[in-house]
Amino acid sequence: MLKPGDKAHAFRLQSDEDKTVALKDYKGKQVLLFFFPKANTSG
Repeated sequence: MLKPGDKAHAFRLQSDEDKTVALKDYKGKQVLLFFFPKANTSG
């Protein structure tokens, strides 16, 4: 589990616009990730 100030591991995700984005694309910038379930799904 990461703690505040820890560096995140490299990863790639699909955006809500169906584009692949990687953490390295935002090098030097602050990034906030927000995860939520899709509409009409459990969770």
